[in-house]
Amino acid sequence: MERQPAHETDRPAPPTRAAGADTSRSDAPHRMGDMNVDVILPCLDEADALPEVLGRLPRGYRAIVVDNGSTDGSADVARAHGALVVTEPVKGFGSACAAGVAAATAEYVAFCDADASMDPAELVPLVARVATGHTDLALGRRVPTTPGAWAPHARFANRVLAVLMRRATGYRLRDLGPMRVMRRADLVSLDLRDRRSGYPLEMVLAAHAAGWRVDESDIGYAQRIGDSKVTGTLRGTVNAVKDMSRLLREYRREARATVVAPALVRHVAGPTHSEEVHS
Repeated sequence: MERQPAHETDRPAPPTRAAGADTSRSDAPHRMGDMNVDVILPCLDEADALPEVLGRLPRGYRAIVVDNGSTDGSADVARAHGALVVTEPVKGFGSACAAGVAAATAEYVAFCDADASMDPAELVPLVARVATGHTDLALGRRVPTTPGAWAPHARFANRVLAVLMRRATGYRLRDLGPMRVMRRADLVSLDLRDRRSGYPLEMVLAAHAAGWRVDESDIGYAQRIGDSKVTGTLRGTVNAVKDMSRLLREYRREARATVVAPALVRHVAGPTHSEEVHS
C-alpha cells in the first residue's frame, strides 16, 4: 500500500518543560547522531518475540523493556539482547508505560509493541518529525502487511474509537496505535494517570488539551509472534473499549465544564465594567 503523507493539526507547539531524570538506572549509550531516544516496550510473556524486536531497533536507540508480570523469562531474554529491563508489578498497559517513562532519560521517548507486529526501524521518521519541529506527537498509523495481523473485532473497535477521538479533539487521526514518539519532558508535563488500556487515548486527549500538534504516518503491521494479551482477544478488546470510552466521557464532560462555568459566572455576577463600557 502506498504510504500516505502525515496529517497535521494547526495547533501551536507547547512550551518545553524541564523534568527530573534518574540517570542512575543505566549508562548504556542511546544516541544516534544528534538523536537521543529511549524506546519503551511494555512486555508480558514476549520471550519468543523480543530477539526479533530488539534486533531491529535502530542503531543507538536504547530499549527499555518493562516486564509486567512475565513468566516465560522475557526479562532474561531482554537483558541478553542489551535492553534495560524495568520490572513493574502492577498489571496494566498504562502501568508498564508509566514505569518506562520513569526509567527513561533520553530527550525523545518512543513507544512500540514487544510482539514483533511492527518494525522498530519505522520509529526513525517519527522521531525526525518531532526533532525537526513538524509535530509534537508523532503517531504510527497501522497498515496490515500480513493476513491475520489485525483481529476484525479489534480493528472495528479501533475505528469506532478513532471517530470519537476525532470528534472530541479535531485531530485528523485514524488509529490509536501504540507506536508513537514525543519529547520526554513534554510527555512528563502531561501527567498521565491512566494505568490500564486507556493510556494511549489519554495521551492524545491530554496533548489536545495542552495545545500540541499531533499527526500520524503509515507504518507496517504484521502478524504478531505468540498469543495476544490484550486487543487480540475479544475480552481484551472489550476491556480496552471500556477504558477508552470512560476517558472520552470524562474529557467531554470537562470540556463542557470549561465552556459552561465561565458563562454561568458571568450570568450570576452580571456584566463586567468593560462589558458595560462597550455595550
